[in-house]
Amino acid sequence: MKAVITVIGKDTTGIIAKVSQECYKLNVNILDITQKVLDDTFAMIMMVDTKNMTGEYTVLVDNMNNLAKETGLVIHTMHEDIFNSMHRI
Repeated sequence: MKAVITVIGKDTTGIIAKVSQECYKLNVNILDITQKVLDDTFAMIMMVDTKNMTGEYTVLVDNMNNLAKETGLVIHTMHEDIFNSMHRI
C-alpha cells in the first residue's frame, strides 16, 4: 500500500529529516519526494510505501499528527486511494 504525506509550514532546518525519521521508525519506504521553499514557506509531498511497515497504518498517521503538533507544521497522511479519489472528477 502506498500513502501520500504532505507537509506545509514555516521553513526551518531539519523538516525533511524529522518526517523521514518517523518513516524510518516504522520501516516505511520513501519512494519519491519533492519539496519547495516559497519565500519562507516550506512545502513537501512525499510518496511512501507502507507494505513492510511495522505496526498499523494508523500508527503512521498518529506519529505524523504528533510531529505536526510538535513542529507547528501542517502534515497530512493519506492512503493513495483516498488521495487519487479526491483528485478525480
